[in-house]
Amino acid sequence: MKKKYNVVYLGAVEGFEVVTSVLNDCCDVTHVEAVVDKVASSLMEADALVDASMKVKITNSILEQAGNLKIVSCATTGSDHISREKALERGIKISTLKEDKELLQNLTPAAELSWALLMACARKLSGAYEHVKRGGWVREEFPGVMLNGKQLGLVGFGRIGGWMSKYAKAFGMKVIVYDPYVSSLPESVEAANLEDLFANSDFISIHVHLTEDTRDLVSSKLLSSIKKGAVLINTSRGDIVSQEGLLMGLKSGRISAAGLDVLQGEPDIDQSPLVQYCRENSNLIITPHIGGFSPDAVTLVCKRAAEKVKKCFSE
Repeated sequence: MKKKYNVVYLGAVEGFEVVTSVLNDCCDVTHVEAVVDKVASSLMEADALVDASMKVKITNSILEQAGNLKIVSCATTGSDHISREKALERGIKISTLKEDKELLQNLTPAAELSWALLMACARKLSGAYEHVKRGGWVREEFPGVMLNGKQLGLVGFGRIGGWMSKYAKAFGMKVIVYDPYVSSLPESVEAANLEDLFANSDFISIHVHLTEDTRDLVSSKLLSSIKKGAVLINTSRGDIVSQEGLLMGLKSGRISAAGLDVLQGEPDIDQSPLVQYCRENSNLIITPHIGGFSPDAVTLVCKRAAEKVKKCFSE
């Protein structure tokens, strides 16, 4: 018997399997490659989209042609790749994991990657690794920074920021936080304004959602005042940090290193000045937005996204 609803899924195969199992009794689920033309074509006949990829911008044009689309359920906290205004106009519901605080609280892959980038920058792992691959063995070229006693500044103290503070405390670091939306902090964490945080922190890690208020929050001006030799980590969104300011800081040496999991304009990054810099310099580490991507976490978040689709169709 033909299923009642058509659902498009974008993302890893692990997610496709769990989405199919959740929706099997009411939907046909199609795994579509995250390429603009294929997504646009498949959504023309779709009733729902489960998006665990975020690689394709769901534009006004795509939504205009998706005549049957009732819900976009994101297996992510972010949805800035979707034209919300057009979705609202069309009556298309957009759901994200921001609605699922209890589920998110115990998902740690993004925080773990943030900490891994911080440690990789502190110990110059990228350069040291390449050095040995080329046959070198000169440890004096790669002096590491001892984390014990250093200060970590967290911009944003939600779920991921909270985990980062726990990791930092385990390594003997002092933690300060800028987050105007958090009214109380743990006793071991101190509040700070943004300017003081950048001026005094040895490591700074960004953990805020992209909104109009946070776009370019970490501006060129702010980066020019960063503590000399500080390390910057950004696993939130590329548009939160000034690309030009970060490059200037890295080139001048004021910023000793940076670890990024996000870039402006991703996934089209061939012309990115940061990628071009990274190809020639070991003090910038870039990963392809892998923070939340681990099979066990993907299974959990895709199951929840699929359940929202099922609920939408049952209402």
